[in-house]
Amino acid sequence: MVGILTVASVVAGCGTATTAQPSPTGPGVLTLKDASPPTPGGEVGSASDEFGGATDLLSVWSKLSDTEKDVDRITKLDVNTTAKGSLYLEPKVSAWFDGFRGPFVYQELAGNIVMYARVKVQGRKTAKPRQKFSLGGLMARLPGSYAKPNWVSVTTGTADKTNQIEVKYTKDGSSKPVELPVKGAWVDLVLARVGRAAVALYKEDGGVWKVGRRWQSDLPEVLQWGMTAYTDWESYAALRKDPAKGNATQVKGTADVRMTVDFVRFLRPELPDYADPLNTASVPDEVLIKVLTPSGA
Repeated sequence: MVGILTVASVVAGCGTATTAQPSPTGPGVLTLKDASPPTPGGEVGSASDEFGGATDLLSVWSKLSDTEKDVDRITKLDVNTTAKGSLYLEPKVSAWFDGFRGPFVYQELAGNIVMYARVKVQGRKTAKPRQKFSLGGLMARLPGSYAKPNWVSVTTGTADKTNQIEVKYTKDGSSKPVELPVKGAWVDLVLARVGRAAVALYKEDGGVWKVGRRWQSDLPEVLQWGMTAYTDWESYAALRKDPAKGNATQVKGTADVRMTVDFVRFLRPELPDYADPLNTASVPDEVLIKVLTPSGA
């Protein structure tokens, strides 16, 4: 497993973004002119992966099923083999919801992070998954949080409806998902932590960046940052109120997701001390997008 990367970070509380106006004694206003995009390189930049060669995937990335002795809910996982120049993941029936766990391939990183990826989520034999809650994308998770799961995610695929983005904060085993419509197969995703905020962004192919959600985050310094795909929540049936039992075995059903990841890039966001990323009057959406997306993305 890749070693922990360290940097200072500030995190606190839990909740949602506010629209309160900055005051003389509170946060200032960060303008688009004064905002800077995240910086590549350094320790966190070395965690990025373009998936250009069929190398030993697990020399760089760790599987949750290996590191925390979980059920291996992955049918197929490879790099530059099934999909040229990409990571390819097919999950078994699984779920990331409340206390339920699915597949997760990650690196352990610390501090303020921007995780930026380009993904395509399809059904096993169709353009879009047919089974409900068959999604794939990015997640940042508190290591070892089995009893009280804590994580944030931004995924795409089929939720209640097809062609959805799902942004989700799970705190102490209680998930609060929000679904947003999206067009096209390929989607750019950003999951980030900056100061006391966790943020999910998304961009449709050929579109513009949009803020999916800002959450007040009390996640700790070190998190598992990586990729997940899961499928067919309907098959959990009677197990839906029993995460412990559902996690202890492989649930049978109709797995219907294949995810292709073109790249994953890690960057450091830069935010002045006077700016509050949870306050939309202090850091408006267009400014937050500039702070959390690479130049030209």
